[in-house]
Amino acid sequence: MLARSTLPRALYHHRIPPHEKSWLTRKVETSPTALKVFTHLTNALGYGSPKQVAGRRGFVLYGHVCAVKPDQDAAFWQQECSLPPTFQSWFTITNLHIWLLTVRLRSLPPPHGKFYTQALVDHFFIDIEDRIRARARIRAPDRLVTRQMKIFKEQWAGMGLAFDLALVQGDMDMAGAVWRNLLGARGARGISLPAGEFRRSVNLVGGEVVNVAKVDIEAEEARDDGSGVYDFPPEESERYVHYPELMLDIVGYVRRELVRLEAIKDKQIMSGSLEGIKFGKVR
Repeated sequence: MLARSTLPRALYHHRIPPHEKSWLTRKVETSPTALKVFTHLTNALGYGSPKQVAGRRGFVLYGHVCAVKPDQDAAFWQQECSLPPTFQSWFTITNLHIWLLTVRLRSLPPPHGKFYTQALVDHFFIDIEDRIRARARIRAPDRLVTRQMKIFKEQWAGMGLAFDLALVQGDMDMAGAVWRNLLGARGARGISLPAGEFRRSVNLVGGEVVNVAKVDIEAEEARDDGSGVYDFPPEESERYVHYPELMLDIVGYVRRELVRLEAIKDKQIMSGSLEGIKFGKVR
């Protein structure tokens, strides 16, 4: 698994050396008639359509606002939340910020809300697939990639539904969604774990990939799935004492960021500076 995210740095901050402008560029910049003809042509090809504009903006929002958060807040998520620097942790933290931003994008006037939301999610999953193939080091079989993509799609949908529901039901439900989706539901079977035993929480929702009826829950709970998220052993059980405060901090962060995003004008969300859109610190 990837220890750190490298795609945003390589893809979104790559500097292109200056080059001489083409004849067409010089003509469009100096001739109003040429500019008018060029604009009509690109619009006819769909390049200036609302969907195309949303796609390009979604690429920028994803790369500069959402995908960078796991690295920017690495100390909090890894040290305070005990999330290991794995691909799964990157996905989970990025997914939280995808949800936060889609809540705001869904409120854009139609059809922009639908287009911008879809564009953001599309770029998220394109990036996920690229990372799956990159971390395989060799060409990954398509069936393996397809299975992994289905798993991540289910996790994306499940987390989005949980947080949507919590958004309207209240902070207690939001804290529950945080505990299950971000903190690995540690301690679901109790915080007392016999010495030498291993236990992790297992998602029983199921979906396209996993048939819950065929799962041996006890065996799965005792199996290390490599995620690095499992119940704390007895010598570390004091970590549970900080969980209520930790969940309160994350719930406060979610509520605070939603209010902040709500106050940003639609024009800035759709085409303005990213500085006012970028997320702050959890603490």
